[in-house]
Amino acid sequence: MNIVILMGRMVRNPELKYTSSGKAYASFTLAVQKNKNEAEFIDCIAWEKTAETIAECFKKGSKILIQGRLSVSDYEKNGEKRRFTRVLANSFEFVESKNTVNNQSNKNDYDETEDDEDFPF
Repeated sequence: MNIVILMGRMVRNPELKYTSSGKAYASFTLAVQKNKNEAEFIDCIAWEKTAETIAECFKKGSKILIQGRLSVSDYEKNGEKRRFTRVLANSFEFVESKNTVNNQSNKNDYDETEDDEDFPF
């Protein structure tokens, strides 16, 4: 059984591209918290509608949960055999609202108090 579930933040904006036959794919890297001070960077790819939606709805810093499978590809570069591992994302979930992402950069370091004229005491 090959099932991967990851929750992390986009390291950069997803890159949406199309194959020569017009099939959409998006590649992106997630920073997944390993422990309090460390993260692991996981390369991911999504295809078709999933790819288009991820590219449209997520940007650098966005938190996302993906489910998919581990994909291992062998290739040769300069006569040397290499292996590339990434997650093929089949589905995803929004972990935070769009407003949360947009407001993160505008958030104050303090909580604003409400106008106390509306309180009955």
